Amino acid sequence: MQEQINENLKRISTWKRIIFMLIYAVIDSMVKLLLWLVVLLQVGSVLFTGATNPNILGFGRSLSTYHYHILLFLTFNTEQLPFPFSDWNLTAELESPDKP
Repeated sequence: MQEQINENLKRISTWKRIIFMLIYAVIDSMVKLLLWLVVLLQVGSVLFTGATNPNILGFGRSLSTYHYHILLFLTFNTEQLPFPFSDWNLTAELESPDKP
């Protein structure tokens, strides 16, 4: 048992992942702040114009997808590094509902 733990602690790939996880945890906190800004901008748009802003909708969807991929990486559900180590829009599964 102790031998297995020592082996795990010596694995470089694990330590690299931990470093990336720390970096993405910081990035994720900035992304959450941006998402709240998007929320406030859309609320302002609805209050002042009566409609959502399509540009902010697209940016919010894209930012939400990025946030989702960071969370997948942080929770060990994927080994794929999120942006900037891969494409910005990594998946199609979170495309808007009106797209096929």
